Amino acid sequence: MNFQECTEALRAKAGADSGLNATLKFDCGADGCVYLDGRSTPNTVSNDSRDADCTVAITTENLSALLTGDLEPATGFMMGKFKVSGDMSVALKLQRLV
Repeated sequence: MNFQECTEALRAKAGADSGLNATLKFDCGADGCVYLDGRSTPNTVSNDSRDADCTVAITTENLSALLTGDLEPATGFMMGKFKVSGDMSVALKLQRLV
């Protein structure tokens, strides 16, 4: 899955109400960012690089694996496949989303 397909997959998974009630950014480095605004009604997903409650630094390859279920969030975090900064409680809610 390429970066744009990851954005579309997140948009589909978030739907109108992701249940996050927070903002979350996936920072894929040179590929770009996917920003999920879980506070707006309906929720929005864009490629804006804005400040978020929680930021996940991840490669596009690992983000794709998260979205397809090939990488469990807790396992990926423990293995160092991505780094989380900001509000950790938002990252914990991520398991329901992906």
